[in-house]
Amino acid sequence: MQIIKSILDTDLYKFTTSYAYSKLFPRAFGEFEFVDRSNDNYPEGFDKLLKDELNKMSELSLTIDEEKFVRKNMPYLPPTYIDFLKGFRFDPSELEIWMNNGKLHIKASGLLYRVTLWETPILATVSELFFRITGKHPDKEYMENAAIEKAVKMKEHGITFSLFGMRRRFSFDVEDRVTELLKKHAGESLYGTSNVYMAYKHNLKVSGTHPHEWVQFHGSIYGYKMANYMSMEDWINVYDGDLGTVLTDTYTTDVFLRNFSKKHASLFTSLRHDSGDPLVFVDKVIKRYEELRVDSKLKYLVFSDSLNVDKVIQIKDYCGDRIGATFGIGTNLTNDVGHNIKSMNIVMKLFRCKMTAKEEWQECVKLSDVEGKHTGSEREIALVKETLGLS
Repeated sequence: MQIIKSILDTDLYKFTTSYAYSKLFPRAFGEFEFVDRSNDNYPEGFDKLLKDELNKMSELSLTIDEEKFVRKNMPYLPPTYIDFLKGFRFDPSELEIWMNNGKLHIKASGLLYRVTLWETPILATVSELFFRITGKHPDKEYMENAAIEKAVKMKEHGITFSLFGMRRRFSFDVEDRVTELLKKHAGESLYGTSNVYMAYKHNLKVSGTHPHEWVQFHGSIYGYKMANYMSMEDWINVYDGDLGTVLTDTYTTDVFLRNFSKKHASLFTSLRHDSGDPLVFVDKVIKRYEELRVDSKLKYLVFSDSLNVDKVIQIKDYCGDRIGATFGIGTNLTNDVGHNIKSMNIVMKLFRCKMTAKEEWQECVKLSDVEGKHTGSEREIALVKETLGLS
């Protein structure tokens, strides 16, 4: 049974970033690479099965009902981009997939506004296929009870959260069922989901932020000192105040906050935490808002780093009435399916880009507030640290 069954079975930020590339950088190229942070071994022949699955995606197209949903619920995407989506087809020739000594390698290369759309479907496919081939099955009773328990607990504590669980879900069916249960039992605590298809199917809000790749691209093109500033400027140019959440840790939060001007503090409604100590992050952000004479009580923080319900409650209590807090919870909801099943720790990151086909490739780097999340060559990471005074 085909894993990805709809073009909309992806995270919101894939469409919003794709449109931003198409508007400002329509000739730019990018290359994404798969990274397994756990360094897992994959069964022999996994690469061939993965190719077969991803080849099937070339047959997907936006349905009439899906198009109506996008036009109604994602008004920040203009009609021209939705027309592009109607004609869009995934092109498997943009992919390279191979195995080496049990390790899986994937590259997706092409025009950025197209190739960015491969990221989340590839990750979801790798995860589901891995569990399927290794004979793992969800404990349905455990899974459903866990989802209900978490939903009720967050509702009782007044937590506002979105489901950010598509990329490392156990399976499509698990995410589908968990979404259904959260909607039923979390009530208004569930703000929405980042998965556009699940929002379409379950009549939920589509929610999401912008990704590290947008800042990485700007770092490569404009230089690392200007990366955060220019990425925010360009996002504002594209969306004119919509989609006002910005990531802080592409080149560490300390560097971001130095670049965070009063203009940006006023225009962006929220900042997203994705690595490092969340409580330290809260204090740093509030201090920066104070320096800029911006009332932090009018802003909120989006937390999305390896969250579980107890951690969410602790963070919300720490924020108190000083700043708003909302949460994007992923793997802990869509891959908590039994005591003996460990979720995968996989990502796809932008490793290279160039402004036109004729130019030389430039490396793209992502730092983080923890060493384990850095991506890029050691040489380029060292250059970024030196440039930004992080050595």
